[in-house]
Amino acid sequence: MAAKRHERTRARRSALALLYTSEITDEGATKIAEEGRYLAEDGPLPDYATALVRGVEAHRVAIDKHLAATSENWALARMPIVDRSILRLATYEMMYVDDVPTSVTINEAVELAKDFGGEDESPRFVNGVLGRIAKILDEEKAAPKSAPVNGAAEETPKEA
Repeated sequence: MAAKRHERTRARRSALALLYTSEITDEGATKIAEEGRYLAEDGPLPDYATALVRGVEAHRVAIDKHLAATSENWALARMPIVDRSILRLATYEMMYVDDVPTSVTINEAVELAKDFGGEDESPRFVNGVLGRIAKILDEEKAAPKSAPVNGAAEETPKEA
């Protein structure tokens, strides 16, 4: 189990680097990964990193909606790129990855913010935003499911 945790920690760091590079170059992170244009200091890109990047790209609208709603007094576009990338990565994991407890996701994101965050307050900011998102997601799980309005399909976050 410890090996899997370490492996996923490394994968999250790699995914963060790809998401950051994507923001800087204005290219898709998946494309950057597929073309091998990433730092490979720890070896080949872990499969979990690829899954995270693809997931963030596929669900970015829903992820950004949660971030915008919970990042008090911070417009998404004004956030430091690293912090925004960490938040997107963690929010995706909280919403769509079933086998990672929310507390682990938040802890990993805070550690990434400590190591790479854009500001001195990054770890606290990341923790606060993700804590609010976790609370909203828990409330959504507890609320009775209602029919979509006008027959529109809705994205469904992971189930516990």
